Amino acid sequence: MARYIFITGGVVSSLGKGIAAASLASLFKLRGYKVSLQKLDPYINLDPGTMSPFQHGEVYVTDDGAETDLDLGHYERFVGIRMSQNSNVTAGRVYSNVIKKEREGKYLGSTVQVIPHVTDEIKHLIKKGSSNVDISFIEVGGTVGDIESLPFLEAIRQLNMEMNDSHTLFIHLTLLPKVEVTNEIKTKPTQHSVKELRSIGIQPDVLLCRAKDTIDENTKNKISLFTNVNKDAVFSAQDAKSIYEIPIFYKNQKVDEYILKKLKVPYKKSVIRPWVTFTNKLNKCKRKVKIGMVGKYVDLADSYKSLNESLLHASVQNNNAIEIDFIDSEDIAKRNIKKLNKLHGIVVPGGFGNRGVEGKILTANYARINNIPYLGICLGMQISVIEFARNILGLKNANSTEFDLKTPHPVVSLVSEWEDNIKGTIKGNIDELGGTMRLGAQKCTLINNSLVHSLYKKNIITERHRHRYEVNNKYVNQFNNTDLIFSGYSGKKELMEVLEIKNHPWYLACQFHPEFTSSPIKGHPLFNSFIKSSYETK
Repeated sequence: MARYIFITGGVVSSLGKGIAAASLASLFKLRGYKVSLQKLDPYINLDPGTMSPFQHGEVYVTDDGAETDLDLGHYERFVGIRMSQNSNVTAGRVYSNVIKKEREGKYLGSTVQVIPHVTDEIKHLIKKGSSNVDISFIEVGGTVGDIESLPFLEAIRQLNMEMNDSHTLFIHLTLLPKVEVTNEIKTKPTQHSVKELRSIGIQPDVLLCRAKDTIDENTKNKISLFTNVNKDAVFSAQDAKSIYEIPIFYKNQKVDEYILKKLKVPYKKSVIRPWVTFTNKLNKCKRKVKIGMVGKYVDLADSYKSLNESLLHASVQNNNAIEIDFIDSEDIAKRNIKKLNKLHGIVVPGGFGNRGVEGKILTANYARINNIPYLGICLGMQISVIEFARNILGLKNANSTEFDLKTPHPVVSLVSEWEDNIKGTIKGNIDELGGTMRLGAQKCTLINNSLVHSLYKKNIITERHRHRYEVNNKYVNQFNNTDLIFSGYSGKKELMEVLEIKNHPWYLACQFHPEFTSSPIKGHPLFNSFIKSSYETK
């Protein structure tokens, strides 16, 4: 039977519950335990798929096509296991399931209430996401005290009551602010946060105390006294130069060993070398490479979280210290385009809507003409097709129907708009934005003697997608005998997946999102090669 570790947060949001959960799960995975991770999100949206990246950061996509919270990206990168639809539970999904059951008469005429019906559904989904594992880590989104989190906290309280003492454990991540004037660390916010948690029936077993530096024994004793948490279970969660140092910090404090004793599971030898090796390499990287991220959501770096991490992974693989220059594509115009000259490489990421698109097209053109290494992802590939069609094929006003429904040359469009009606995988109606995309892991065939084939060293790859619009098959033949080749495709060449430019140092764009499968230990073939070329051609 699985053990359940619940991670809650207090005082303020964005303390790093996801990183804490991923780091601890990694330590147990390295010990040889089979682990799972799950994120409980209190918002009413069914998933974050239609939420603004400015509000919620990136939407992470799993192999099975779930659009999820970005913390699931941390889970996969840190632990090396695949997340799924069952790994992200939102309040919207819970209530949707409950209402569906009520409409089907499954509650036999009962008055449907938060307790027991909503909490029972939450418990059901937690168990569903934790099947066939030794230890399940469940992160509860939001901050203790938020009204929307209460059903989730009540559900995990009930699970604790229903199980043996050694089968559940509560970890509370909290903040220890420092008053600079007096140079004092204040424990009162933590005391109040734990009091709030205890008032709803949850006594934390472990405290992870976020602070700038490690906390001393006197502070630990004071926190222990006022929170009823064992002094040996009060740990520092200090700031780190890199999030990949966090597993090492927890290991050095023996957080995992304390949890092992509380859960009464068989002791297995600890392994930490992969993280030590990676962080040592990271800290030794001195050769700088500057990459420009020309996007639409650059005001919030978390909008491109997986992409940022993938570039970091690749820079470490190449012994480079990366600097990412976030550039709003709306600020790119012909009069200032030369500012891209200072970049060693350019990434144009995915996005939706026509804002800033012309700036991206100018960027792709500039990278192509000036031999700057270029990596286009999703929309970044569609932009490359539009740019090449306009400037090389002479298709005036070529565009995507996403941006111009009346374009005379829809080189990018919905599959349903193609004249030959090739059957695609897009489902739903364009008015229902949550159900119209090609989502999740899909196979792609790579052509021989291409750059992308030389990087993957495979004929068929599997990568994750999240987009609606495709390269219009009607126009593909017009790119023959040019420097642009479509070097990857799906099915029987119905859907173009990868393009590259010949006679260029490094120019490649793909419909899929390779950033979702990059790992800190190995990086990713596309990013590794892109960073290598960016440094060598600078």
